[in-house]
Amino acid sequence: MFRGAITALVTPFRNGRVDTAALSSLAEWQIEKGIDGLLACGCTGEAAALTHEEHLHVVRTVLDAADGRVPVLAGTGKNDTRSTVELSAEVSAMGVDGVLVITPYYNKPVAEGQIAHYRAVADAVECPLIVYNVPGRTGTNMTPETIAELAGHPRIAGIKDAAGSAERVTAMLCLGLPEDFAILSGDDALAMAQVALGAKGVISVVSNIAPAAVAELVALTETGSLAAARKLQGRLYPLIRAMFLETNPIPVKCALSLMGMIENEPRLPLTPLSDSCLPALRAAMEGADLL
Repeated sequence: MFRGAITALVTPFRNGRVDTAALSSLAEWQIEKGIDGLLACGCTGEAAALTHEEHLHVVRTVLDAADGRVPVLAGTGKNDTRSTVELSAEVSAMGVDGVLVITPYYNKPVAEGQIAHYRAVADAVECPLIVYNVPGRTGTNMTPETIAELAGHPRIAGIKDAAGSAERVTAMLCLGLPEDFAILSGDDALAMAQVALGAKGVISVVSNIAPAAVAELVALTETGSLAAARKLQGRLYPLIRAMFLETNPIPVKCALSLMGMIENEPRLPLTPLSDSCLPALRAAMEGADLL
Protein backbone atom coordinates (compact mmCIF):
# COMPACT_ATOMS: atom_id res chain seq x y z
CA MET A 1 0.00 0.00 0.00
CA PHE A 2 2.76 2.45 0.92
CA ARG A 3 5.12 2.90 -1.99
CA GLY A 4 6.11 5.39 -4.66
CA ALA A 5 6.14 9.14 -4.04
CA ILE A 6 4.17 10.31 -1.01
CA THR A 7 3.99 14.04 -0.35
CA ALA A 8 4.47 15.30 3.20
CA LEU A 9 1.95 18.08 2.78
CA VAL A 10 2.43 21.54 4.23
CA THR A 11 -0.41 22.94 6.32
CA PRO A 12 -1.42 26.25 4.74
CA PHE A 13 -2.35 29.06 7.13
CA ARG A 14 -4.14 32.33 6.44
CA ASN A 15 -4.22 34.98 9.16
CA GLY A 16 -3.28 32.43 11.77
CA ARG A 17 -5.90 29.83 10.87
CA VAL A 18 -5.72 26.66 8.81
CA ASP A 19 -6.54 27.58 5.20
CA THR A 20 -8.90 24.72 4.41
CA ALA A 21 -9.54 25.77 0.83
CA ALA A 22 -5.82 26.01 0.02
CA LEU A 23 -5.14 22.63 1.64
CA SER A 24 -7.92 20.97 -0.35
CA SER A 25 -6.68 22.54 -3.58
CA LEU A 26 -3.10 21.49 -2.87
CA ALA A 27 -4.14 17.88 -2.21
CA GLU A 28 -6.23 17.82 -5.39
CA TRP A 29 -3.35 19.23 -7.45
CA GLN A 30 -1.01 16.61 -6.03
CA ILE A 31 -3.32 13.80 -7.11
CA GLU A 32 -3.82 15.32 -10.56
CA LYS A 33 -0.03 15.39 -10.98
CA GLY A 34 0.29 11.68 -10.24
CA ILE A 35 1.46 11.54 -6.65
CA ASP A 36 1.15 8.08 -5.06
CA GLY A 37 0.07 9.12 -1.57
CA LEU A 38 -0.38 11.99 0.86
CA LEU A 39 0.80 12.59 4.40
CA ALA A 40 -1.09 15.05 6.58
CA CYS A 41 0.34 16.50 9.79
CA GLY A 42 3.93 15.42 9.47
CA CYS A 43 6.91 17.61 10.36
CA THR A 44 6.44 19.44 7.05
CA GLY A 45 2.79 19.99 8.07
CA GLU A 46 3.91 21.71 11.31
CA ALA A 47 2.02 19.15 13.35
CA ALA A 48 3.76 20.19 16.56
CA ALA A 49 2.27 23.67 16.22
CA LEU A 50 -1.34 22.55 15.60
CA THR A 51 -4.03 22.37 18.25
CA HIS A 52 -5.77 19.04 18.69
CA GLU A 53 -8.84 20.34 16.86
CA GLU A 54 -6.71 21.71 14.00
CA HIS A 55 -4.87 18.42 13.73
CA LEU A 56 -8.09 16.47 13.25
CA HIS A 57 -9.42 19.10 10.85
CA VAL A 58 -6.32 18.90 8.64
CA VAL A 59 -6.54 15.10 8.52
CA ARG A 60 -10.25 15.20 7.67
CA THR A 61 -9.65 17.81 4.96
CA VAL A 62 -6.97 15.68 3.27
CA LEU A 63 -9.10 12.53 3.55
CA ASP A 64 -12.04 14.31 1.95
CA ALA A 65 -9.89 15.74 -0.83
CA ALA A 66 -8.27 12.38 -1.59
CA ASP A 67 -11.64 10.60 -1.57
CA GLY A 68 -9.99 7.20 -1.70
CA ARG A 69 -7.95 7.90 -4.84
CA VAL A 70 -4.57 7.65 -3.08
CA PRO A 71 -3.58 6.38 0.37
CA VAL A 72 -3.60 8.98 3.15
CA LEU A 73 -1.19 8.80 6.06
CA ALA A 74 -1.50 11.01 9.12
CA GLY A 75 1.23 11.97 11.54
CA THR A 76 0.18 11.22 15.11
CA GLY A 77 3.40 11.10 17.11
CA LYS A 78 3.84 13.00 20.36
CA ASN A 79 6.74 12.93 22.79
CA ASP A 80 4.96 10.65 25.27
CA THR A 81 3.28 7.31 24.77
CA ARG A 82 -0.10 8.08 26.35
CA SER A 83 -0.75 11.14 24.14
CA THR A 84 0.49 9.29 21.06
CA VAL A 85 -1.81 6.33 21.75
CA GLU A 86 -4.82 8.62 22.24
CA LEU A 87 -4.25 10.70 19.11
CA SER A 88 -3.34 7.69 16.98
CA ALA A 89 -6.47 5.80 18.00
CA GLU A 90 -8.65 8.85 17.29
CA VAL A 91 -7.12 9.44 13.87
CA SER A 92 -7.20 5.74 13.01
CA ALA A 93 -10.96 5.76 13.63
CA MET A 94 -11.30 8.54 11.02
CA GLY A 95 -10.39 6.08 8.29
CA VAL A 96 -6.81 6.97 7.39
CA ASP A 97 -4.79 4.33 5.59
CA GLY A 98 -2.03 4.54 8.15
CA VAL A 99 -0.48 6.58 10.94
CA LEU A 100 3.08 7.91 10.87
CA VAL A 101 4.56 7.96 14.38
CA ILE A 102 7.74 9.85 15.13
CA THR A 103 10.23 8.53 17.67
CA PRO A 104 9.46 10.35 20.95
CA TYR A 105 11.40 13.59 20.90
CA TYR A 106 13.03 15.37 23.85
CA ASN A 107 12.71 12.25 26.04
CA LYS A 108 15.29 10.35 23.93
CA PRO A 109 14.22 6.79 24.82
CA VAL A 110 16.68 3.92 24.46
CA ALA A 111 15.86 0.92 22.26
CA GLU A 112 13.78 -0.80 24.95
CA GLY A 113 11.62 2.30 25.35
CA GLN A 114 11.28 2.76 21.60
CA ILE A 115 10.04 -0.81 21.19
CA ALA A 116 7.57 -0.52 24.08
CA HIS A 117 6.31 2.81 22.74
CA TYR A 118 5.66 1.63 19.21
CA ARG A 119 4.07 -1.62 20.30
CA ALA A 120 1.70 0.27 22.61
CA VAL A 121 0.62 2.54 19.77
CA ALA A 122 0.30 -0.31 17.28
CA ASP A 123 -1.89 -2.22 19.74
CA ALA A 124 -4.23 0.77 19.99
CA VAL A 125 -4.89 1.41 16.29
CA GLU A 126 -6.83 -0.44 13.63
CA CYS A 127 -4.72 0.75 10.69
CA PRO A 128 -1.07 0.16 9.72
CA LEU A 129 1.60 2.13 11.55
CA ILE A 130 4.71 3.58 9.92
CA VAL A 131 7.64 4.24 12.22
CA TYR A 132 9.33 7.60 11.65
CA ASN A 133 13.05 7.75 12.43
CA VAL A 134 14.36 11.31 12.15
CA PRO A 135 17.29 11.84 14.53
CA GLY A 136 17.78 15.45 13.43
CA ARG A 137 14.49 16.32 15.14
CA THR A 138 14.33 13.75 17.93
CA GLY A 139 17.88 13.36 19.19
CA THR A 140 17.83 9.57 18.83
CA ASN A 141 18.62 7.29 15.90
CA MET A 142 16.85 3.93 15.84
CA THR A 143 19.10 1.00 15.03
CA PRO A 144 18.29 -1.42 12.20
CA GLU A 145 18.00 -4.14 14.85
CA THR A 146 15.30 -2.17 16.70
CA ILE A 147 13.41 -1.67 13.46
CA ALA A 148 13.63 -5.38 12.66
CA GLU A 149 12.26 -6.17 16.12
CA LEU A 150 9.29 -3.86 15.55
CA ALA A 151 8.64 -5.24 12.07
CA GLY A 152 7.32 -8.42 13.67
CA HIS A 153 4.24 -6.61 14.96
CA PRO A 154 1.29 -7.27 12.61
CA ARG A 155 0.33 -3.59 12.36
CA ILE A 156 3.80 -2.07 12.08
CA ALA A 157 3.99 -1.88 8.30
CA GLY A 158 7.08 0.16 7.53
CA ILE A 159 9.50 2.92 8.37
CA LYS A 160 10.15 6.40 7.09
CA ASP A 161 13.89 6.62 7.60
CA ALA A 162 15.40 10.10 7.61
CA ALA A 163 18.74 9.25 9.18
CA GLY A 164 20.69 10.49 6.16
CA SER A 165 22.18 7.12 5.20
CA ALA A 166 21.58 5.01 2.12
CA GLU A 167 23.50 2.18 3.77
CA ARG A 168 20.73 1.73 6.34
CA VAL A 169 18.40 0.32 3.66
CA THR A 170 20.78 -2.58 3.10
CA ALA A 171 21.40 -2.95 6.84
CA MET A 172 17.67 -3.29 7.50
CA LEU A 173 16.98 -5.64 4.59
CA CYS A 174 19.83 -7.92 5.66
CA LEU A 175 18.01 -8.50 8.95
CA GLY A 176 15.20 -10.36 7.20
CA LEU A 177 12.33 -7.86 7.27
CA PRO A 178 8.91 -9.16 6.20
CA GLU A 179 8.41 -8.95 2.44
CA ASP A 180 5.57 -6.43 2.78
CA PHE A 181 7.43 -4.17 5.24
CA ALA A 182 7.88 -0.80 3.51
CA ILE A 183 11.15 1.09 3.85
CA LEU A 184 10.40 4.65 2.78
CA SER A 185 13.08 7.28 2.30
CA GLY A 186 12.74 10.41 4.39
CA ASP A 187 15.54 12.26 2.60
CA ASP A 188 14.78 13.72 -0.85
CA ALA A 189 18.46 13.90 -1.77
CA LEU A 190 18.93 10.18 -1.01
CA ALA A 191 15.61 8.86 -2.30
CA MET A 192 16.90 7.58 -5.63
CA ALA A 193 19.81 5.76 -3.98
CA GLN A 194 17.60 4.28 -1.28
CA VAL A 195 14.98 3.07 -3.75
CA ALA A 196 17.71 1.52 -5.90
CA LEU A 197 18.86 -0.37 -2.79
CA GLY A 198 15.38 -1.68 -2.02
CA ALA A 199 13.32 1.07 -0.40
CA LYS A 200 9.77 1.18 -1.72
CA GLY A 201 9.46 4.94 -2.09
CA VAL A 202 9.89 8.32 -0.47
CA ILE A 203 7.89 10.59 1.81
CA SER A 204 8.95 13.82 0.20
CA VAL A 205 9.15 17.54 0.94
CA VAL A 206 10.08 18.69 -2.57
CA SER A 207 7.07 16.89 -4.08
CA ASN A 208 4.93 19.64 -2.57
CA ILE A 209 6.09 21.76 -5.49
CA ALA A 210 7.23 19.08 -7.99
CA PRO A 211 4.94 16.06 -7.50
CA ALA A 212 5.11 14.73 -11.05
CA ALA A 213 8.91 14.84 -11.15
CA VAL A 214 9.34 13.06 -7.81
CA ALA A 215 6.81 10.39 -8.78
CA GLU A 216 8.68 9.89 -12.06
CA LEU A 217 12.03 9.68 -10.26
CA VAL A 218 10.82 6.87 -8.01
CA ALA A 219 9.15 5.01 -10.89
CA LEU A 220 12.25 5.23 -13.10
CA THR A 221 14.45 3.95 -10.30
CA GLU A 222 12.11 1.09 -9.41
CA THR A 223 11.98 -0.08 -13.01
CA GLY A 224 15.76 0.04 -13.41
CA SER A 225 15.87 3.04 -15.76
CA LEU A 226 18.82 4.38 -13.83
CA ALA A 227 20.35 6.61 -16.52
CA ALA A 228 17.06 8.50 -16.89
CA ALA A 229 16.64 8.57 -13.11
CA ARG A 230 20.13 10.03 -12.63
CA LYS A 231 19.39 12.73 -15.16
CA LEU A 232 16.15 13.65 -13.41
CA GLN A 233 17.87 13.55 -10.02
CA GLY A 234 20.42 16.02 -11.33
CA ARG A 235 17.66 18.40 -12.44
CA LEU A 236 15.90 18.10 -9.08
CA TYR A 237 18.99 18.40 -6.91
CA PRO A 238 19.23 22.23 -6.78
CA LEU A 239 15.54 22.35 -5.90
CA ILE A 240 15.99 19.73 -3.17
CA ARG A 241 18.85 21.73 -1.66
CA ALA A 242 16.77 24.89 -1.78
CA MET A 243 14.04 23.24 0.28
CA PHE A 244 16.46 23.16 3.21
CA LEU A 245 17.94 26.65 2.98
CA GLU A 246 16.25 27.14 6.35
CA THR A 247 14.27 24.85 8.61
CA ASN A 248 11.64 22.80 6.78
CA PRO A 249 8.90 23.82 5.92
CA ILE A 250 9.97 27.47 5.71
CA PRO A 251 11.42 27.27 2.16
CA VAL A 252 8.73 25.00 0.69
CA LYS A 253 5.97 27.26 2.02
CA CYS A 254 7.67 30.24 0.42
CA ALA A 255 8.00 28.29 -2.84
CA LEU A 256 4.30 27.37 -2.84
CA SER A 257 3.41 30.99 -2.19
CA LEU A 258 5.55 32.06 -5.17
CA MET A 259 3.53 29.56 -7.23
CA GLY A 260 0.32 31.22 -6.00
CA MET A 261 -0.91 28.14 -4.15
CA ILE A 262 -0.78 29.19 -0.48
CA GLU A 263 0.05 32.16 1.72
CA ASN A 264 3.67 32.42 2.84
CA GLU A 265 2.72 31.88 6.46
CA PRO A 266 4.54 29.47 8.77
CA ARG A 267 3.38 29.38 12.38
CA LEU A 268 5.61 30.66 15.17
CA PRO A 269 8.19 29.76 16.26
CA LEU A 270 8.88 29.34 12.53
CA THR A 271 9.15 32.55 10.54
CA PRO A 272 9.01 33.33 6.79
CA LEU A 273 12.07 32.70 4.65
CA SER A 274 14.84 35.23 5.16
CA ASP A 275 15.31 37.81 2.39
CA SER A 276 18.91 36.64 2.02
CA CYS A 277 17.72 33.14 1.03
CA LEU A 278 15.06 34.23 -1.44
CA PRO A 279 17.36 34.66 -4.49
CA ALA A 280 18.68 31.10 -4.13
CA LEU A 281 15.15 29.73 -3.82
CA ARG A 282 13.98 31.65 -6.87
CA ALA A 283 16.97 30.51 -8.90
CA ALA A 284 16.33 26.86 -8.05
CA MET A 285 12.66 27.18 -8.92
CA GLU A 286 13.42 28.91 -12.22
CA GLY A 287 15.92 26.17 -13.03
CA ALA A 288 13.16 23.61 -12.51
CA ASP A 289 10.69 25.64 -14.62
CA LEU A 290 8.44 26.29 -11.63
CA LEU A 291 8.51 30.09 -12.07
